[in-house]
Amino acid sequence: MEAPAAPHSRAETELTVTSPDQMRDLGRRLAKLLRAGDLVMLNGELGAGKTTLTRGLGEGLGVRGAVTSPTFVIARVHPSLGEGPPLVHVDAYRLGGGLDEMEDLDLDVSLSDSVIVVEWGEGKVEELTDDRLNVVIHRAVGDTTDEVRHVTVTGLGERWAAADLSVLGRF
Repeated sequence: MEAPAAPHSRAETELTVTSPDQMRDLGRRLAKLLRAGDLVMLNGELGAGKTTLTRGLGEGLGVRGAVTSPTFVIARVHPSLGEGPPLVHVDAYRLGGGLDEMEDLDLDVSLSDSVIVVEWGEGKVEELTDDRLNVVIHRAVGDTTDEVRHVTVTGLGERWAAADLSVLGRF
């Protein structure tokens, strides 16, 4: 378990998302806060909306290619169509180890000039940087058609210390 960050190096907001369209919109709004060098870790149950959120990030960053789940290829790179950074979308679900197992992806090389989004990254990529966004998506589990998601966005490190993450909750 990760030790809590110091109070001065942490920003957090919680919000409720009621549809896939709102989750995608959240991704577009989150993209406005991101820049090259940012690491975003997405965690949540299967079907929680991690890839839908990443689609919105891709739209907001203006990258090429449809953002789909990279489960079987592990990682996809979406180059920028403009002046912004490329999006590197990683699905670490199938990777059991820590950063050692992910070393072949060269995420540490990509990090400085890309926005890296890692689904299922908890316990696997934290060593890349002290500055990261941790997005946790909670949904009702079991046989349900409930679209409501509770999202917690936590910015860790100096990069996010003064960030106003509350702007993400304005639908």
